[in-house]
Amino acid sequence: QVQLVESGGGLVQPGGSLRLSCTASGSIFRSNTMGWYRQAPGKERELVATITSGRNTNYADSVKGRFTNSRDNAKNTVYLQMNSLKPEDTAVYYCNGRFRLYNSNALDAWGQGTLVTVSS
Repeated sequence: QVQLVESGGGLVQPGGSLRLSCTASGSIFRSNTMGWYRQAPGKERELVATITSGRNTNYADSVKGRFTNSRDNAKNTVYLQMNSLKPEDTAVYYCNGRFRLYNSNALDAWGQGTLVTVSS
């Protein structure tokens, strides 16, 4: 009922930048909190950043000051601008969103993930 499509991952050198995008489509009446999680090899998935429909943001301590989460409500799109990337940021990044559908159901959806590799 809702699809999240991510883009923007890739290989970048330490200190570099990447911008991830995630667009939601489907029977969406309203997009609520959206955000990003990541999972590094051998580790559990962890929260990176979230943003409410009112654009209130929350960040993991490890990315504060380096990552910026933003959104375009009209496009049901969320962005993650990642600056000053470090090797420890290497992970698969997953988009997450909470939606109210036209049939009044609530839905928590995930994207397929995009790989970010920070290496020289």
